[in-house]
Amino acid sequence: MKDKVIVITGASSGIGKACAEVFAKAGSNVVIAARDAHKLSEVKGALKKYTEVLGVITDVTREEDCKKLIDETIRQFGRLDVLINNAGISMRAMFEDVDLDVIRLVMDTNFWGTIYCTKYALPYVLKNKGSIVGISSVAGKKGLPGRSGYSASKFAMEGFLESLRIENLKKDLHVLIARPGFTASDIRKSSLSKDGTAQGESPRDEQTMMQPEVVAEKIYNAVLNRKRDMVLTVNGMFTLWLNNFFPSLMDKMVYNHLAKEPDSPFAK
Repeated sequence: MKDKVIVITGASSGIGKACAEVFAKAGSNVVIAARDAHKLSEVKGALKKYTEVLGVITDVTREEDCKKLIDETIRQFGRLDVLINNAGISMRAMFEDVDLDVIRLVMDTNFWGTIYCTKYALPYVLKNKGSIVGISSVAGKKGLPGRSGYSASKFAMEGFLESLRIENLKKDLHVLIARPGFTASDIRKSSLSKDGTAQGESPRDEQTMMQPEVVAEKIYNAVLNRKRDMVLTVNGMFTLWLNNFFPSLMDKMVYNHLAKEPDSPFAK
């Protein structure tokens, strides 16, 4: 990946930040995008010792921001090889209780953010027979209770990326859908409750989760080897396998598992 140009959204923390570091250490030129200017500047400063880095303040829910991100990438580097659609937000509430604006924001970030960035990046990625990456979730294959908007956004992202892959079969476009499990990152702390306020502290033990650096290494290798799909945890693989054969049983298992979370929004 040396001298390739990589654009990563949601790069100020978590998986996005870890991906930026992995690609930077490999000699790629890295474009990092996020809403928080201060965090973006900190990440840029840390990466400059490895490679050339461009930071672009970007709210992926805004089409004009996504277009600006790609335009500035081309202006700076003259090419684009890999787009990693990582920016995301979650939610945790029963659908019957949730404010619909919460689901709109989740869809605008996770789905429309992917659409906007991919739309403007695609001509340049196609030219270099590069990669479009979507950071999805097991929730993009199995609907999770209490996370209806999040699951909907990831199902939508995956459907879009699969269609994109098939449309470009003869153009050597690489499309990767990566599905980390629960990962120690800020996405749960910023997860939205039923009224749109941030959840705050994660209800899960961060120490038992995948670390972002591990996820980033796997994503790097998957891009390098042009893999198409990736489930990053044994539990995730087991869930999807069992769901193919015993979906009703898996419904109950998922319900019971998530009902055990502290302050679960639904009864056990």
